Amino acid sequence: MPSYAGPAAARPGDIAGTLRLLAYLAAAFALILLDHRGGWLSQARGQAQAFVQPLWAVAGWPGAVIDSISDDAGTRTSLIAENRRLRNQMLVDSARMARLQAAAADNDRLRRMLGVVQRGGLQVQLAPVLDIDLDPTRQRLVLDAGSSDGVRVGQVVIDAGGVVGQVIATTPMHSTALLLTDPDHAVPVAVMRNGVRLVAYGTGRSDRLALASIPLSSDVKVGDVVVTSGLGKRFPAGFPVGTISALRPDDSRAFLVGDVTPAAQLDRGRDVLLLRSAPERPVIGPATVTSAPSASTIANPASVVVPAKAGTQARAPAAATQPAPPSTRARQP
Repeated sequence: MPSYAGPAAARPGDIAGTLRLLAYLAAAFALILLDHRGGWLSQARGQAQAFVQPLWAVAGWPGAVIDSISDDAGTRTSLIAENRRLRNQMLVDSARMARLQAAAADNDRLRRMLGVVQRGGLQVQLAPVLDIDLDPTRQRLVLDAGSSDGVRVGQVVIDAGGVVGQVIATTPMHSTALLLTDPDHAVPVAVMRNGVRLVAYGTGRSDRLALASIPLSSDVKVGDVVVTSGLGKRFPAGFPVGTISALRPDDSRAFLVGDVTPAAQLDRGRDVLLLRSAPERPVIGPATVTSAPSASTIANPASVVVPAKAGTQARAPAAATQPAPPSTRARQP
């Protein structure tokens, strides 16, 4: 067995390292003590911090960039979501506003109708409009009121503006009204300013009626208001029909023809009034009435007239004593 030789002798290098460590510790302790008592190292520490500050900034720049990108991405996502929410809310508010405006328009229209009824002392029935047909050859309204509601054929239909037409067919639940502008319709009218009697014919256009065979000597002007004259006993007298918008000579140059803008909202009303009884005849002009054409000619054009063929004259219903005066050519707008 090998014999124990005793502890290994310390190497010179290890002793030198230990001495250096002790020297460093002593120097550090001395510096700490001096700085604590006299503040001798404050200036040196400040200069050292100023020197390493750029290094700290460069070292922290990647983290700052990452944080900024993350914040921007979060902000953009939040803004997109907020924008989408506000856009949806705006659409909802717009729809609500449109409904409120439509309700306000309906209330205003019904208020005007009520005013007409109250001023005229009329007995009427309110009928909603279910459907409207504005074909040039066929102008009709379908009403949500029928014979079970007391609606009858021949009943006059009006709105807040004036005459709309007349009922021509009924079922228990619904009824059909012929518009003034139907090409098969005619109504006796009078100029409200002076009482000159005329006949207004449908043109197949919801924005225009036609006047025909107006004597050149008649006191009729553009802008005159025409109302129902009461002849024919179909339309009560005094209800507005429209305003004369144009006058011009016919093809023969012996008479005038004219255009009338309807007073009623024929193409956009949602409700109409059905007259239950005819009011008393109102005064529409002076006591002496100049007529054109004669009363015998328009004895009863209020009912539906037979449509004219090309190159022929329009025929009034059998109740009329003579054919209606205007030809198809004269009735063309």
